[in-house]
Amino acid sequence: MGRDPFMKMKTQQPRLLEKYRKEVLPLMKAKFGYKNVMAVPKIEKVVVNVGYGRKAVAKETKAIEKIEQDLAKITGQKAAMRKAKQSISGFKVRQGLDVGMVVTLRGRRMYDFIDRLISIALPRSRDFHGLEQKVFDQHGNINIGIKEQTIFPEVTYESLKDIFPLEVTVVTTAKSKEEGVELLRLTGFPIKRNL
Repeated sequence: MGRDPFMKMKTQQPRLLEKYRKEVLPLMKAKFGYKNVMAVPKIEKVVVNVGYGRKAVAKETKAIEKIEQDLAKITGQKAAMRKAKQSISGFKVRQGLDVGMVVTLRGRRMYDFIDRLISIALPRSRDFHGLEQKVFDQHGNINIGIKEQTIFPEVTYESLKDIFPLEVTVVTTAKSKEEGVELLRLTGFPIKRNL
C-alpha cells in the first residue's frame, strides 16, 4: 500500500494558526503586557448566518436547497436550520417556520475559512476599502455583512440566479474592543485605522 498523498496536508497546521503562534502572540504580549501566553486573546469561533427572507414565506424549496448547498461549499460544513421563535403577521411568518441557516466553525475549518475570507473573498467584493472599526462590539467581536455569496471562489457561476447575502461573525476571547481590533489586524483582517 502506498502512502496517502493527502496525509501531509492533514497533519500540516493551517497557515493562519502558524501565523498566530509565531507572529501575533509575541506582538500582542508586548503591546498589552500579558504575563501568560494563555491570557493573550485568540479567535474562538466563526458563525455564518443566512436568512431566507421571502423564500421562506413562499416556500421555495429549490432556492432554499441551493442556498444550503452554496453555504456548505463556502464553509465546508453542513448548515443547521433556524426556526422562527414567534409569529409576525406583518411578515407572514409563523412560529416554527424555517427562516434561515447557521454554521458555526471552530478549529481547522475556522482558520481555513478566515484565511479564504481575508485573502480572497473580501478583496473581491465591490467597492471594498477595508473594514470600519465600528463593526466591532465592546468585546472585540466583529460582524461583517456580505451582500453576495459570489465573492467566494467555491460558488459556481451556474448558481448565480440565487444570489443571497450572509453575515459572518468572528468571536474572539478579547476583553475589550481595542484588544479585538489589534488581534484581528495582526491576523490579517483589512481594518481601517482611525485618523
